[in-house]
Amino acid sequence: MSEVLYLHGFLSSPQSVKAQSTLSWFARHHPDTKLYVPQLSNSPNKVKQQLDDYLQKHPSITRDGLRVIGSSMGGYLASHLVEQYGGRAVLLNPAVRPYELLLGFLGEHTNPYTQEKFSLVNDDMHILKTLDTPTIKCLQNYMVLLQTGDETLDYRQAQQKYQGAQLHIEPGGDHSFVGYEQHLPAIARFLAV
Repeated sequence: MSEVLYLHGFLSSPQSVKAQSTLSWFARHHPDTKLYVPQLSNSPNKVKQQLDDYLQKHPSITRDGLRVIGSSMGGYLASHLVEQYGGRAVLLNPAVRPYELLLGFLGEHTNPYTQEKFSLVNDDMHILKTLDTPTIKCLQNYMVLLQTGDETLDYRQAQQKYQGAQLHIEPGGDHSFVGYEQHLPAIARFLAV
């Protein structure tokens, strides 16, 4: 049985459209693949420990090399995990320098899916920076799907960082990654499930 970890983005949840589409598609086309979709904390000071605890609780996820799909901030976290544990990652409009982007979002927030209230503070940016992967060891272990119309992230940052990976850049679209479902067969092939 293959195992795949799905990491959602900032202010998102396992109930997001992409997470639910992924669960549904794998259930139909790869019922022998177990998909893990944890609810990630919105607080950067909690998410690293949460991921470490989650992988410790589910050691089979990393046993044969991690297989992970990460969207936006989840892509940033996926890169951190693959560089730490090895394996393969599919990144969807990944965040590259969230510690810069989120400086404009300091203050109080509410996750629209979970209603969790939390604050982003300057120290959170330092914590996010410790999870950065400025140098990718094996670019061939990454498939990166980008849309130029992403209104949240500049796709060129990811294009530059993951140059040499399996890059797919589509004109238009948006941060949600329009037409994501049609890429799921290629994602499954890349992850070798």
